[in-house]
Amino acid sequence: MIDLSVIIPTLNEERALSGTISRAWETLGEGVQVVVVDGGSVDATAPLARVAGCHVIESDAGRGRQMRAGAEVATGEWLLFLHADTLLPREAGRVIEGFAGRGRERVATFRLRFDSPGRFLSVCAYFTRFDSVWTRFGDQGVLVHRDHYERLGGMPDWPLFEDVEFLRRARRLAPVVSLPAAVVTSARRFERKGAWRQQALNAWLLHRFLRGESPEALAHHYFTHRINPAPRTDETVTR
Repeated sequence: MIDLSVIIPTLNEERALSGTISRAWETLGEGVQVVVVDGGSVDATAPLARVAGCHVIESDAGRGRQMRAGAEVATGEWLLFLHADTLLPREAGRVIEGFAGRGRERVATFRLRFDSPGRFLSVCAYFTRFDSVWTRFGDQGVLVHRDHYERLGGMPDWPLFEDVEFLRRARRLAPVVSLPAAVVTSARRFERKGAWRQQALNAWLLHRFLRGESPEALAHHYFTHRINPAPRTDETVTR
């Protein structure tokens, strides 16, 4: 396996984190560094990650800030930013090695699937194979070579749309590659609010961001609609 660090920002994610960590060890191997950056959880998130064998650090809350802090302590030549409620595909190791071995490309995301059979979300997920500001986000997992990460200025220290901005910077130099495998991420937020309604909110906020509104000004509205994902009862933390 390539020299890889997986960076997972967390905040009260004990219900989802077990499965995410387990899948990372399973698909990438025990030699991969997993860095969990906790933003002040009051549940068992941090102890769970430590017991699982992760390198755990504390940070002020804020996904961009946490991912940036994780990158600073990560030791890998390659960095994979992964959300706490997202499962890597079982072929992730092979796919990542294949991409890294190609030599020229330095930034990629996985495609996306939701843990829900809904047709609308399936259609939305289909378009994540295409590279655009409207179709590539951090919940797909962001894989980047460390040298290129530094060249791009690192992950923005933002509470929202840090992933959009990072990939937008990357896209100015070269297309963001679509890896031929899909991560599986929680759809609970869509199910609770309604898939159409939640996606409309996402698009509206992104539109406002692209028109120049600050991520700080948009973050409060977004996070009032956020809920933690449901637990995956079929997953246990193993290493």
